[in-house]
Amino acid sequence: MNRGMVSVPMKLNHVVEAQQFNREMLAEIFQASRAMETVAKTGGVAGYQNRIMATLFYEPSTRTRFSFEAAMHRLGGRVITTENAAEFSSVSKGETLEDTIRILNGYADLIVIRHFEVGAAQRAAAVSRVPVINAGDGAGQHPTQALLDLYTIEKEIGKIDGLNIAMVGDLAQGRTVRSLAYLLGKFKEIKIHFVAPALLRMKEDILVYLRERGVQYDEETDLNAVLPNVDVVYQTRVQKERFGDRIQDYEKCRGLYILDQSSLDRMRPDAIVMHPLPRVDEIAMEVDRDPRAAYFRQAQNGLYVRMALLTMVLTSSN
Repeated sequence: MNRGMVSVPMKLNHVVEAQQFNREMLAEIFQASRAMETVAKTGGVAGYQNRIMATLFYEPSTRTRFSFEAAMHRLGGRVITTENAAEFSSVSKGETLEDTIRILNGYADLIVIRHFEVGAAQRAAAVSRVPVINAGDGAGQHPTQALLDLYTIEKEIGKIDGLNIAMVGDLAQGRTVRSLAYLLGKFKEIKIHFVAPALLRMKEDILVYLRERGVQYDEETDLNAVLPNVDVVYQTRVQKERFGDRIQDYEKCRGLYILDQSSLDRMRPDAIVMHPLPRVDEIAMEVDRDPRAAYFRQAQNGLYVRMALLTMVLTSSN
């Protein structure tokens, strides 16, 4: 087992929102992520065998929770976890999030939290002595997903500046597209095409953010018109769980944008298709065979980016 040291110069305290990263920080994260592609295969990093990560998930997750836990194990650390924190006896008895975080401070060296409420990660970080990483807070943000998305774009295409990117589907309730838009706002000559029905259009706070930074964007309803012009198609699932009892609204929006072979035929040969997953029916299985389908490689990249982030927050907490 390789227990050599890995150079990770940048330190992080908490990871709660995409806005906290500038381009210099992103470059360091990507450099560290490339190094982690080797570490993941060779057995860990010196000094991590006594470090413990707690994953506190109040919403269901497969990729994000397993990705973080695999990242900690690949580094050589240990994990305590729950995939159903809302059913904890302490929570069901009325314990606040803040008190839960204070208790976990005594058990773990860092906390990864997913919560159904926007702003929950900020609340957790405000009372935590150990680093907190936001693994998704309702329809708010998912900063580590945005980081791995950006890493995937750079790895697949070779650059980020100057790209045309289509974000498709549930933009109003999609924390992944919100976080990615924040990061894209830090790059030059980006153009974003927001493709969604009126009920799911991107919220105004993101549009204001992009306008303030001079980022070009347009809002479309016709995906086919956009496909020939973009370098990246970032497809998303229409999230039934975010509609609550608005079932009629959900039925109006589902199935409007489906990527299939005819979609691929309209795309550039060097464009890529991304998706934060899970998918339902918005990407046909036939797309999987096309080399432009990057979503499974995208999910794999999450392991390396999260390994890099864990080393950075653990370094800062030494």
